[in-house]
Amino acid sequence: MRILYSLLCVLALATATPALAEAPAPNQVVQTLVDELGKTMEARRAELAKDREGLIKVIDQIVLPHFDIDYASILVLGQNARTASPEQRARFAKAMYNSITHRYAEGLLKYTEGRVRVLPQQGELNDKRTLVRTQVVLDDGKLVPVDYAFRKTSQGDWKAYDVIIEGISYVTNYRNQVAEEIQKSSLDALTTRLESQGAKALESMDSEGIKK
Repeated sequence: MRILYSLLCVLALATATPALAEAPAPNQVVQTLVDELGKTMEARRAELAKDREGLIKVIDQIVLPHFDIDYASILVLGQNARTASPEQRARFAKAMYNSITHRYAEGLLKYTEGRVRVLPQQGELNDKRTLVRTQVVLDDGKLVPVDYAFRKTSQGDWKAYDVIIEGISYVTNYRNQVAEEIQKSSLDALTTRLESQGAKALESMDSEGIKK
């Protein structure tokens, strides 16, 4: 299950493409990224399995320029975003992103073509927000429903900001845990912990969430 979750989190971050003269529909965006990830891992899996920093760089090249990290981090902060300064929000966004990529990077090594089935768009495409519905095929053949939330930016391109795995929102899940940590200490203290502990900080947050 950890491998599956790792894969889904990496895919959640990777489902976006650069703005084009005519931006592709979100479903096309996801399909393109699914295909690209499959080809990349097929060609470089052995190399990247021995080079963790190289794997992180690959994720950064695919994800960082195109994922709406600022918007996603504001959603994760929830009401705490209102009292945070722009500098605090930017620092938290970077720390959160780096923690996620370092924790789930190795899940990408398990990715193979055909693991994700992109489902047809249901109804008319909303001109501002929409969901891309997919199914992830597990080793035993079970299909796991995964929805990717997209929003259209002011530049006209579609960017992903949330993933919903079997009805559980990634943003909502971390928002609850982040709110508790900030209440116990502060936003700056949480950000510092993410910066210093990285993946371990997220792991402890997830563990606390599971205990509840």
